[in-house]
Amino acid sequence: MTGLRGISAALLMTTFTTSAGWAQENGVWIQIEAQPTLAQARERAQDYAAQLPDVNGYDLGRGWFGIALGPYSQSQAASVLRQLRGSRAIPSDSYVVDGSSFRDQFWPVGGTVQATSETPIIVEIIPEPEPEPIIPADETPQEARATERLLTLDEKKELQIALQWAGFYNSSIDGLYGRGTRNSMGAWQEANNFELTGILTTSQRAELLRQYNAVLEGMDMAAIRDDAAGIEMQIPTGVVAFNSYSPPFARYDASGDLEAQVLLISQPGDQDRLFGLYEIMQTLEIIPADGPRERNASSFTIEGMDRQRHSYTFARLTDGEIKGFTLVWPAGDEERRSRVLDIMRDSFARIDGVLDPGLVDPGEEQSLDLVSGLSIRQPILSRSGFYIDGGGTVITTSEAVEGCGEILLDNLHAATVAHLDADLGVAVLAPAEPIAPLGRVSFQTSVPRLQSQVAVAGYPYSGLLSAPSLVFGTLADIRGLNGEDDIKRITAITQEGDAGGPVFDNSGAVIGMLLPAADGRVLPADTAFIADTPAILTSLDAAGISYSSVTAAAAITPERLTRDAANATVLVSCW
Repeated sequence: MTGLRGISAALLMTTFTTSAGWAQENGVWIQIEAQPTLAQARERAQDYAAQLPDVNGYDLGRGWFGIALGPYSQSQAASVLRQLRGSRAIPSDSYVVDGSSFRDQFWPVGGTVQATSETPIIVEIIPEPEPEPIIPADETPQEARATERLLTLDEKKELQIALQWAGFYNSSIDGLYGRGTRNSMGAWQEANNFELTGILTTSQRAELLRQYNAVLEGMDMAAIRDDAAGIEMQIPTGVVAFNSYSPPFARYDASGDLEAQVLLISQPGDQDRLFGLYEIMQTLEIIPADGPRERNASSFTIEGMDRQRHSYTFARLTDGEIKGFTLVWPAGDEERRSRVLDIMRDSFARIDGVLDPGLVDPGEEQSLDLVSGLSIRQPILSRSGFYIDGGGTVITTSEAVEGCGEILLDNLHAATVAHLDADLGVAVLAPAEPIAPLGRVSFQTSVPRLQSQVAVAGYPYSGLLSAPSLVFGTLADIRGLNGEDDIKRITAITQEGDAGGPVFDNSGAVIGMLLPAADGRVLPADTAFIADTPAILTSLDAAGISYSSVTAAAAITPERLTRDAANATVLVSCW
């Protein structure tokens, strides 16, 4: 087998032009990986580029980004694919594509940096090893055709699938052995040092299927019948084992080092319960937030992908019963995951029975952070904020939006940063779609009196409570400890999650926004600081953001202040 150095040298001796259009008209590519985010794709492309030449990255559309080698001629691609897969330099499920799906190029950064026909790259040539002897056919072509005719249609399709997996067949899986299938058989024979006939003998078919199924070694795919759940299917019993019933799930957890998990989904219900399950599944930690989702009137699928795991969930409502399954698999093991998933989907069968909702393991841990014993996905951090207009624009602390992949308001509404004032510590969020909050604040433009009563609204416990809390205190100083004009000091017992929340005077108008506690500073527990209204309004004016303000107003009752504050305060979560 050629070493990676030799393969790279051979690849580098080829010269290319630089556009996807050229590839589509004059060559093909080897697609080796696809990622659901641009950041992940760039990182993987960089890793490959450190080991291989001709690494390119293209937007594939629909939220996917592909990493490919090339372009090559068709014959070069087949040869390179075999060598790189054989040396394990690329995933074994890599395949040849024509580049027609490639859009904008993201790697190399700044554009293509490949050699052109005018700038050949000269490298040391590592001699190829002596070719291995050709293995003569153990059956004549006539004998091979005779045994081939005894195969069922499904068995013939399985051979086409195996040839496709091996990178030699790219047509339809129909079980019909025409010129394309025969050519792919011949290419596989040639790559495996068998005598080239274009007709697989009995032993060659066995070898092809052995190669195809080698990835499943240790998976011990076996049919299980779970009468409690009313489901029969094949699962990887070599890596998962039954753990417990936690309706609506029968849990089969990892039994070894491979962090895999299978859930059988089974519960009585109607369309409302199906739709509710669809929402609940997406809150689980084992279901990553990124990935395609699809729901119709009677079924749904959810696929989730991140750096740690790749999950797939299917459920269908039939005759008042919701049944399905979830497969959770470690990220980066795509070939085994896809093979295991295909077998599970093909073998899934409903039998009599549905999981009893009251069938709960008495030893199961109970927590607000768990659903049927499974952890709920948690945000990076949660802070407070408040609405400033009728369209759902929110002010919060800049701390709440640092390093977020997604920002949610009340865990429901996606939002983006419309304005950031890092010096003041204030961020303005715009909902992705307009929302109509129950309340909004008005800013107090007159200077509040020292020692006057103030109230801080917020979510101190990261949304564990269904409504914001209100804590009362007093205005201790209209400046910061170092004389800052844009900061006020208050005396009130606040929590970390309150940061970003509104601070009201006794009229219900906002005099500032609560700032996070200063790092490394030990102060009395009831000391807190706020970004004051004049500084906030100056920042909003500079950004062209509208708001409401008042100059003095009559005091309102604590009951009304509590109600108005609850209506205008929002939980801000960073994911």
